[in-house]
Amino acid sequence: MGRHFAKIIEQVKSVPMKKLSVAAANDSNVLEAVKAAKDRGIADSILVGDPGQMEEISGKLGMNLKDYEVIAVSDPVEAAHTAVKLVHDGDAEMYMKGLLSTKDFLKSVLDKEVGLRTGGTLSHTCLFEIKGIDRLLFLSDVAFMTYPTLEDKVHIIENTVQVANACGIMNPKVAGLAAVEVVNPKMPCTEEEAELSRMQDEGKITGCIVDGPLSLDMAISREACEHKGALDRKIVGDADILLFPDIHAGNIAYKFIVHTTEFENGCILTGTKAPTILTSRSDSTETKVNSIALASVVAEHLRKA
Repeated sequence: MGRHFAKIIEQVKSVPMKKLSVAAANDSNVLEAVKAAKDRGIADSILVGDPGQMEEISGKLGMNLKDYEVIAVSDPVEAAHTAVKLVHDGDAEMYMKGLLSTKDFLKSVLDKEVGLRTGGTLSHTCLFEIKGIDRLLFLSDVAFMTYPTLEDKVHIIENTVQVANACGIMNPKVAGLAAVEVVNPKMPCTEEEAELSRMQDEGKITGCIVDGPLSLDMAISREACEHKGALDRKIVGDADILLFPDIHAGNIAYKFIVHTTEFENGCILTGTKAPTILTSRSDSTETKVNSIALASVVAEHLRKA
């Protein structure tokens, strides 16, 4: 385990270190990840938040705040405004949520004056390395887009393909997931996944291979495709990107993986001007560090674009 994420971290270390702006950084889990990222040469950080709380937390972590740029803003909403403006103005390349609500964090991302809006669709991408699977899997959307329309799914694919490209995966295979692998008018998502596949065939979706509808087993197992006599599909157990029909399916799959497998993962919000790290407080330090590493490779990819 770890060989795929190890390659991403090696990729990060081969380019100039990126700077991360952290909103309401007075959070022990986030500061632990920030320290680990700096110690491992993944990213430096600007810490915006309550100075007294940061000092107390850093002391327990053996973290010297003098090694970081610290901006004292005690109110979490104001801290988010200050932190996102640093990214908007180019003083940092990545943005991370600390000790504030997801609602307030997203408000700062979408702020018309200092936020990270691009006019495009925002979506959440999770990158998983799972024991027993010989490649990275990109899952979207499991946390942000609730009931994506067909148009939304096109944008989710575009956002996720960009992340895959940043990780060195060109022309990734996108599996439009459903409960079944055939179109059923009583299951609208199967019609949408089939339409996405047609759109890719017609050149309306580029930079990837799209197949759907596909059941999850057919997306990740060639043996399942063999048993179902489906070796003529564009994807035969070798999907790189798992496109979920809605947030329920995506979130259930995410939590099932987290609680039942041996894995490493990282997650970012995409479709923004700069990579945005929106992790849960329950996520491990390693997941947060991996998310910072993933954001770093995407930031470098955007810089070169």
